[in-house]
Amino acid sequence: MSSKSFDNPYDGDIDLRHGRDCSCSACGSAHASKSTSASPHSTPQFSSTDDALSHMVESAVVRSVFGHNDISRRSFAKLLGGGTLAAALGSVFPMEQAKAAIAESLGKPEKSKLSVGFVPITCATPIIMAKPLGFYEKYGLDVDVIKTAGWAVARDKSLNKEYDAAHMLTPMPLAITMGAGSVAEPYLMPAVENINGQAIVLHTDHMDKNDDPSKWKGFKFGVPFEYSMHNFLLRYYVAEFGLDPDVDIQIRVVPPPEMVANLRAGNLDGYLSPDPFNQRAVWEKVGFIHKLTKDIWDGHPCCAFACSAEFAETMPNTYGNLLKALIDATQYASPAENRAEIAEAIAPKNYLNQPVPVISQVLTGRYADGLGNIKDVPDRIDFDPFPWHSMGVWILTQMKRWGYIEGDVDYKGVAEQVYNASDCASIMKSLGLEPPTKTYMSYEIMGKTFDPDQPEAYVKSFAIGKG
Repeated sequence: MSSKSFDNPYDGDIDLRHGRDCSCSACGSAHASKSTSASPHSTPQFSSTDDALSHMVESAVVRSVFGHNDISRRSFAKLLGGGTLAAALGSVFPMEQAKAAIAESLGKPEKSKLSVGFVPITCATPIIMAKPLGFYEKYGLDVDVIKTAGWAVARDKSLNKEYDAAHMLTPMPLAITMGAGSVAEPYLMPAVENINGQAIVLHTDHMDKNDDPSKWKGFKFGVPFEYSMHNFLLRYYVAEFGLDPDVDIQIRVVPPPEMVANLRAGNLDGYLSPDPFNQRAVWEKVGFIHKLTKDIWDGHPCCAFACSAEFAETMPNTYGNLLKALIDATQYASPAENRAEIAEAIAPKNYLNQPVPVISQVLTGRYADGLGNIKDVPDRIDFDPFPWHSMGVWILTQMKRWGYIEGDVDYKGVAEQVYNASDCASIMKSLGLEPPTKTYMSYEIMGKTFDPDQPEAYVKSFAIGKG
């Protein structure tokens, strides 16, 4: 774009007909002296794209008023002075309204009525609360948040385009993109919904085995989906105690809302589940909390906002506004002082359909553990939207370790394709948040260091596994 689009339209000494590469004598002399003084055609620096857009609108309006006759504009500007000219035009033309209208049209969603699926768990808090607390509406969207029975349904409805976007488990967009467990289709995960927020629950009959997971041989455990942090964290945890999760225990896929009933009926000895169903087991006195997953890996990702790459590419404004609404909601959910309000907002039947005290125990971190203790863990669940590429690499190492993917894996390539950190960072900045300046970091998980630069060596470092 030539710099004339950005020049001051109220300055009578500037010829708006000239661009950055203009070769006329006036511009030539100006360019020649730019090392000691600013060229009359040098491009101003703007603090944001909004400022640049505002300047371009003013320039277009002024030139239009003078019939694009720049000699007339310059003469009039010199006669009145730039400030007087600006004031005179502002008195007869609604400049600010024009700027607002153009900005709105440029960012207006291509499609405002959307369907977004969610599974009724506290990990979906930002996606759910954005409806009753007005975050979708704030960004020009009318979103139906649709309760979904489980993750296979959420995946299939997303692939069939019944959902425009969905609440997914962080491994799911990686698996869908690679064709693991479904047809392959490029998916994006531009935001994490929650970190931590899960727990291992055991039936009250097993209180005597709480201190030694090596005694869990023969137990039947529930997880909400194969491609889930729940599955991979449970496998990691029991393997560290010498149990092969494919031989020594049984792992069954159970939809989260059915976890407590299966525990009560004796179909499960325990589960690694999303909340509020860990706390609900305590509430109903059928289970106790053995360990929070934050005590396995503090800060681990769990759920996320995901959509097809096609959705993001064909409806960029809709995608951008939806992502902005969810990141805005996620940052609102993080401070402890907002959690009580959020618990009330997401408790109703059409959302989590859970008692407010159960949800509050999860969100505030002050909870009963079912063993007679009241715990205070403020970050039992937290909300941080940034999709670290290193998180994606760790998940892929576990998929490889347990045989969900085989052969050579481009760990970083896949993580960077799916976990759209750049879009998240851009929107975080627009909301006044500070995104990380890097996308990879190392993690300590049960005393073992994960180096994202050595994923294959990490896979091979475990005594138990298939990778």
